[in-house]
Amino acid sequence: MSILVGKDTRLLVQGITGREGGFHTAQMLRYGTNIVAGVTPGKGGTEFEGVPVFDSVAQARQQTGANTSIIFVPPAFAADAILEAADAGIELIVCITEGIPVLDMVEAAQAVRRLGSRLIGPNCPGLISPGEALVGILPGSIFTPGPVGLVSRSGTLTYEVVNELTARGIGQSTCVGIGGDPIIGTRFVDVLRAFEEDLQTEVVVMIGEIGGTDEEEAAEYIRTMSKPVVGFISGRTAPPGKRMGHAGAIISGGMGTAESKVAALTAVDVPVADTILDIVDEVERALK
Repeated sequence: MSILVGKDTRLLVQGITGREGGFHTAQMLRYGTNIVAGVTPGKGGTEFEGVPVFDSVAQARQQTGANTSIIFVPPAFAADAILEAADAGIELIVCITEGIPVLDMVEAAQAVRRLGSRLIGPNCPGLISPGEALVGILPGSIFTPGPVGLVSRSGTLTYEVVNELTARGIGQSTCVGIGGDPIIGTRFVDVLRAFEEDLQTEVVVMIGEIGGTDEEEAAEYIRTMSKPVVGFISGRTAPPGKRMGHAGAIISGGMGTAESKVAALTAVDVPVADTILDIVDEVERALK
């Protein structure tokens, strides 16, 4: 089993003929992801890497049965691309785009919920169920099937942790990058709930960072989980009021500090690792 994506994923790429979309489409196809359609307005009727291209998401979904979309569209148009996918009935929408205006995302996130779709991102690396489907920009070669579910706000830390897990012979069930923007479609709690119900996942790794209160809210849910969770919080040395990397990684008004996140996780018996190697050590202990 896997969560969110797998062998039954029928992927549509919005912005398939652009530089980023084209490059990562080729990578996802090479991994074995079932890409059934692409969308670039004005290029309907053509093909890209053997994938049929359509003018609209609605047309693509109707003709190919696509159930998942990944968005490689410039920031000014990405929120509209999310709305188009949700309006067409796409079940899972993954938005890679960074720099979408916050007010645009407020409207898009509300519309996605109203229309019954799920949004991953924006400003995220996507997700992967190793051996089944890669939907995103993650380097597929470092992942291997196994019992560890991983959810993270940081793409780079995801790659580093997974690389160490795989090096120690520990595989992954599904890895989800939820994104580092202030407004995102899927939060830690949503993914933790899916991992709790997933038969393949035995241990969960949650990689958080400063800013917002998602980690504190996740801690409340972890209290009810039957599966062990290993935590990590990046940005512990960040000064208040200074944005660190992600748009959402900022401490303001006394909220979102590393200390409050570590305290919340520790209070529900989640070991919070100090380094990436410590994460892998804790996972090994939990699997014994």
